[in-house]
Amino acid sequence: MSMTSSQAFNRTNTVSQLIDARADIAPQKIAVIDRGRIWTYAELVAESRRLAGGLLKLGIGSGDRVGFWLPNIAQYLTLHIACARIGAITISINTRFRSSEVGDIVGRSGCRALVLWPSFKDIEFLDILAEVDSTQLEQLEFLITYGEDHQVTQLPGCLLSRRTVSYTDLARSKMVASPAANAQGGVVVFTTSGTTAAPKFVLHSQASIAHHAQDVASCFGWNTPDATLLQVLPLCGTFGHAGAMAALSAGCPMVLMPVFSDHEAVQLMQSHRITHCNGSDEMFARMLAVVDDSYPFPLFRSGGYAAFNPLYEDIVARAHDRGMNLVGLYGMSEVQALYARQDPLASVELRGRCGGYPASTDSHVRVRDPDGGEILPHGQVGELEATGPSCMIGYLGDVTATESVFTSDGFVRSGDLGYTESDGGFVFLGRMGDAIRLSGFLVNPAEIEQHIEQHPAVERVQVVAVDTQAGTRAYAFVIPAENVSLHKDALLAHCASSMAGFKVPIGVQLLNQFPVTESANGIKIQKSRLRDMASAQLSQDRQSPETDSIDP
Repeated sequence: MSMTSSQAFNRTNTVSQLIDARADIAPQKIAVIDRGRIWTYAELVAESRRLAGGLLKLGIGSGDRVGFWLPNIAQYLTLHIACARIGAITISINTRFRSSEVGDIVGRSGCRALVLWPSFKDIEFLDILAEVDSTQLEQLEFLITYGEDHQVTQLPGCLLSRRTVSYTDLARSKMVASPAANAQGGVVVFTTSGTTAAPKFVLHSQASIAHHAQDVASCFGWNTPDATLLQVLPLCGTFGHAGAMAALSAGCPMVLMPVFSDHEAVQLMQSHRITHCNGSDEMFARMLAVVDDSYPFPLFRSGGYAAFNPLYEDIVARAHDRGMNLVGLYGMSEVQALYARQDPLASVELRGRCGGYPASTDSHVRVRDPDGGEILPHGQVGELEATGPSCMIGYLGDVTATESVFTSDGFVRSGDLGYTESDGGFVFLGRMGDAIRLSGFLVNPAEIEQHIEQHPAVERVQVVAVDTQAGTRAYAFVIPAENVSLHKDALLAHCASSMAGFKVPIGVQLLNQFPVTESANGIKIQKSRLRDMASAQLSQDRQSPETDSIDP
């Protein structure tokens, strides 16, 4: 069965056209529900137009980069749409990132403005900025602050020369006629780990976001009159962003969660009559675990899940037994999340597979032999390659990486193993490389290794993934520097001080040398043996009162 979508009537080509078209049809329809406040499409459009006027007054325009360091709130969307109206590019920054990550993203992307909620969740975001290398903030001119208290009383020394503007003041600006955005121009950047330690910046065009939103809205059934989406995934990642844009395109009311909580998610599912929700396997498992009803969500129709935690490999069956229809998905930053999904009418076994059928009739997946280079027939495993209207422009500021990821005929090399099926579907089996999925985010171990190696007592590092009761975690093997004392607790504290918690290794082992094997291509470190060593050590730690673990 082919699960493809029909082309949307009067297909729109930019993000602002996408929202404006829906507002023209039903201006008073609910677009967003955020912390109890209802936003209609008319309000969303008006607010974004005022914000666009304010941004233009600051001198921010087409091609300028604006960092978004915000949780899932309506103001993320209004500012994002405002930037899209004037051709500015949203640079997505996870609120869990700390100084080393934020500084790298703001600096390398060339952000002129940074939007943040200074005291969100009692996190001192300005203190984090104070720890950023000042050279990484040289292009930053404006701080746009949101929050209950919009006044920033004291900026860190490295930001004293920057102008601070509150979201409230920006939203009081007069609406001005902004030039029509270029459909092929950049509109949003997602950060992703790749073949180097530094994350790559995946740049998408207005058209790729708008077209994919319309395809997903149709394919996923969100354009029915009574559809409602619970948005639990961060807007800063393609998984959350693709869902939000599709909901706005479909006229599907979207209930935002600034921070995921299983109990709150259950309450919102029931009180707002939620019909659709996308999330990780762990999110759905946690929701089902805290509600006693046999069939807790009778109005729920279908949800897409990502398989991030092997401990929940039976989540589709578990959900099915409780009346929830979950389906496997496929996506990545380069072609966007929700690129494909399994048939919601299929069996539990088939719905549990990652992959599926592309959301767009214009998207295609093939498989290439990673060794011989030839395109493989259905059923044979190789590297998945994907193309379609949801594809990125390229990696911002990295021509070489862009050229290497695209084939000569425009397919994206995914780095994923899988196979195609004769009915138009495909199955994702796993990553070809060593990238690891931590708290739902794909992280290159080299990024963590590079940070640990900055410690003066460290000579070399290898980081591997290890499965725990709390999900997949990083685990570090360290060769200490000569004649230097190295304490594992100090090393973990070094990591926790300036990295997102989910990247901090759960444990550290000190070695004199790494296990290696010799091959025709040279000496290679035995990653599989390191993973076995990490699992064995964690098992031993659980049987003793002491542990090297650290909470995320």
